[in-house]
Amino acid sequence: EYSMQLNASRIKVLQAQDDLVSNMMEAASKEVLNVSRDHNSYKKLLKGLIVQSLLRLKEPAVLLRCRKDDHHLVESVLESAKEEYAQKLQVHPPEIIVDHHIYLPPGPGHHNAHGPSCSGGVVVASRDGKIVCENTLDARLDVVFRKKLPEIRKQLVSQVAA
Repeated sequence: EYSMQLNASRIKVLQAQDDLVSNMMEAASKEVLNVSRDHNSYKKLLKGLIVQSLLRLKEPAVLLRCRKDDHHLVESVLESAKEEYAQKLQVHPPEIIVDHHIYLPPGPGHHNAHGPSCSGGVVVASRDGKIVCENTLDARLDVVFRKKLPEIRKQLVSQVAA
């Protein structure tokens, strides 16, 4: 009986920790969505994400996808992103083809509450599509969260024990 109760309480603690982590992830996702609302800083961020993607791929020609809402912002930073990349690597600026047919899903909202969504950022791929750099805000949040999850869980355990 004691063993069963102990296991049940452990399961409750683990479930509570899991719920807390899920709530943290959800709150962080909502905060990330706010990033794209400030057009000036988001424009700089988009340029940085494009340059970073180009540096990862190191391809002479790439295909870029973004949200339909971000299309004009991406177009406005494209030339300066190409130049920055070319300057950093001492190469010719790459050819960047912005995909006008397939866009990343729009940000989460009431219209697509249960469908796919994207809080912003870009996806850059080699022309043949074999190498893809997903540099969306959601993908970056997932990477950071997975990387920090052990630390988060450790903090939760130490707070529960205190």
